[in-house]
Amino acid sequence: MTLWLRLLLALLVIPWLLMLALGGWQFAADDRQRREALVTRIEDGVRLLAPALAEARDTATPTPPAALLERLTRLTDVAEVRWRDDVSTPAPPPARASLVRRDGQAHVIVPLPEAAAPAARLDVTLRDGALSLPRYRQLAGWSIALTLAMLMLGLTALLVPRRALATLAEQRHVLERLRAGDRRARLPTEGPRELALLSRAINGLADTLVSGRHGDTPVTTELRASLQTIERQNAELENARQQAQEANRVKSEFLANVSHEIRTPLNGIIGFCRLLERSPLEARQQEWLENVTLAADNLLSLVNGILDFSKLEAGKLSLDTTSLDIAEIIDEVLLLQAPAAQDKDLEMLGLVYDDVPATLSGDPLRIRQILTNLVHNAIKFTDHGEILVRVQVEAEHGSDIVLGIRVSDTGIGLAEEVRDQLFQPFVQGESSRLSHPGGTGLGLMICRKLLDQMHGDIRADSTPEGGTTFHVTLPLGVVTAADERRPVLDLGGRRLVLREPHTPSRRALAHLLQRAGAEVRVLERPATAESLPADTDLVIEAVSAGIDPATRTRLEQLPCPVLLLGRSEPRELETSGLPDTIRWFTKPLTRARLAAALNGLLPPPAHPPAPIAAGASRATAPGTRVMIVDDIASNRLLVSELLRQRGIEGALEADSGEAALAQARRQSVDLVLMDIRMPGMDGIATTAALRRLGGAWRHCPIVALTAHARAEDTRSLLDSGMQAVLTKPLDEHALGRVLSDHLALPPSTAPSRAIPRRGLTTDDDELPVVDTELGITLAGGQPALAERMLAALLESLDAIEAELRRTHERGDEDAFLDAVHHLNGACRYCGVPQLALVAETLESRLRAQGIASVADIYETLLEALQRLRAWRTTQARPVTAPDGGER
Repeated sequence: MTLWLRLLLALLVIPWLLMLALGGWQFAADDRQRREALVTRIEDGVRLLAPALAEARDTATPTPPAALLERLTRLTDVAEVRWRDDVSTPAPPPARASLVRRDGQAHVIVPLPEAAAPAARLDVTLRDGALSLPRYRQLAGWSIALTLAMLMLGLTALLVPRRALATLAEQRHVLERLRAGDRRARLPTEGPRELALLSRAINGLADTLVSGRHGDTPVTTELRASLQTIERQNAELENARQQAQEANRVKSEFLANVSHEIRTPLNGIIGFCRLLERSPLEARQQEWLENVTLAADNLLSLVNGILDFSKLEAGKLSLDTTSLDIAEIIDEVLLLQAPAAQDKDLEMLGLVYDDVPATLSGDPLRIRQILTNLVHNAIKFTDHGEILVRVQVEAEHGSDIVLGIRVSDTGIGLAEEVRDQLFQPFVQGESSRLSHPGGTGLGLMICRKLLDQMHGDIRADSTPEGGTTFHVTLPLGVVTAADERRPVLDLGGRRLVLREPHTPSRRALAHLLQRAGAEVRVLERPATAESLPADTDLVIEAVSAGIDPATRTRLEQLPCPVLLLGRSEPRELETSGLPDTIRWFTKPLTRARLAAALNGLLPPPAHPPAPIAAGASRATAPGTRVMIVDDIASNRLLVSELLRQRGIEGALEADSGEAALAQARRQSVDLVLMDIRMPGMDGIATTAALRRLGGAWRHCPIVALTAHARAEDTRSLLDSGMQAVLTKPLDEHALGRVLSDHLALPPSTAPSRAIPRRGLTTDDDELPVVDTELGITLAGGQPALAERMLAALLESLDAIEAELRRTHERGDEDAFLDAVHHLNGACRYCGVPQLALVAETLESRLRAQGIASVADIYETLLEALQRLRAWRTTQARPVTAPDGGER
């Protein structure tokens, strides 16, 4: 509240309110006094008339004559007088006169003395205005007085503060001039005493400023020097901050560039090691190669971590949003980390609760990276015990859910001071312990940064030697909501016996089997032929110490198939000679692998499943159409054969984007498998053209087939309108998932085919020129198809080499890349590891560094082509050509 308002309140409002209260009290008192005076005057008149009334009443009638009553009307304010005789009324009359209001008029009731008229009284009616007119006159007088008082107070409130406020305004003006540097500003010292004292103080301050300007005091000099020092230090700090930011930016760019450049040769090294593992080696050489592969994998993981760290610091790490199954991601992570856990004989288990939706939306690559880091750390710092990964729904918000993921171990734990710094870069828990060597210390920091981008959170609970539990909260979108996750297999009332000492694994396995429809009986001791019920269909038994002769004998005597669960791969001597009804299953337990193992052991049901009703599944109904778009005939041949194995006959084939567009104008299909790099209209342009056709093509699923599926490539392909990305060589299970997602086909439970290690080798023990077993594996296990695809490649060698030479000599980088990509794609499904590796390396370097840097690899490629020709000429047996003839 301003000073002027406060003065106005003190000088105007408060006095006026006090006068109003005093006037109201005085008005009420005067009104009461007037009423009492009027009643007293009428009562006195009646008392004077009482003798005459008594005499007239005795001599004549009980009622006095009207003439006597009219004498009272001569009194002021009396309008009418009436006689009231209350003899019949038992209540006594009032003792004195009283004023009442009845029928809108004021009446004075006056009792008569006992001598004049016992129990009688006079009702005196007053004139209109007898009471109100004096009241109004007094109210008008008071209003005029209050108005005059308000005018006087208002004038006082305006005049009195004006002088004081004017002086204060002048003092403020002088102070502003002094602050601006005008040392000559002064104030007059007359006026009220308090204001005059303040003006003198301001003038004294001005004099002090003037004296200080001409001669600085030591304190002023010291303060000025300190101020200059602080300003200089601030400037140096700002310069240092800018230099640190620039250095950090340069460092991040350097790390990103170096990491990217290191990854290219590392991928080549790892690829050569993987191919070298397939050749026959001595035991010592195989051990050396495994160490090289392990070191390369660790180095690649380290480089990827540094690259992610630099991207996170620069804010350039973007997230994808695509459909995912968290159970599949957990299974993939556990299988990837299984060898390390098996080396330590650790129990490792993933538990995905049934209320977790089967299909969510998020970034599966980054979620897998977070879980891989957490599981890897758990294994590294755990020497014995277990690693458990639990996933459950913590909250639901409309179409989104929050998953709670817990990764717990029974390892060495963390001290409190280490736990507080755990998510900072280059900080490792227990890094000083030689038995647990660490990496860069970036893994958990990257997890925290990624979860921050996903609006999630991570924390750790741990005690020294008491294990560690990482709690992750992860918001994800729900694509398909379901009450419970559907079982992955149907056991249809089968009776199973389970023995699993590890309690979490036993409960999880029993729950999974029971949900699949099996009747599960849990045993505390190893199963024997005597302890089993007669109707047992399968025994599932965990083995921790391998298969000794006594165990082998006991298992062979069981009357039903046996699935053995082990924490590590068995020795060959332990499993050799086992009957087909006894199979080994290496943990960790995953739904798909367990379903495949059980389907392989259990005989088919006695009653085959009933046919599916029409419209229940598009893939089982006739007329399902799939289009394969690829410029390489062998690739189209293989994909068509894989589709035929899944029950899809007569797939449409197109060797270019233009051909696919022409067929699309004539008919629609249910799914398109689209190669990306093709001459003319590439896969992205073809996809856009198909979408522009409208109708069913607007929503037709289009799946990319590419040999180069980096994260940024996958993201751009999905952004271009494709629903999924498959990498070459095509994996049967990945194709099965695509068919299940978009054509409602049931997922394939066939076991994966391992790539063989041996093949036909050259005399100098290099990679084989042709590996027939590898070719059969890549062809989906079909020897005839493998021969046809190899024949197609051999048939096109001359044309491929001519195109390579022509484009390379012209220096046409795009055309040369198309030719190399065509050769690389043709080698993807043929057992020609030498040529495939060189073509892949050449294409990778050509994409990264250009045509000027591939001269040496180009010469190596031509040599590999020549060796393949030489192999063809040395073969005695004919090779089946694509048209069914012989060459």
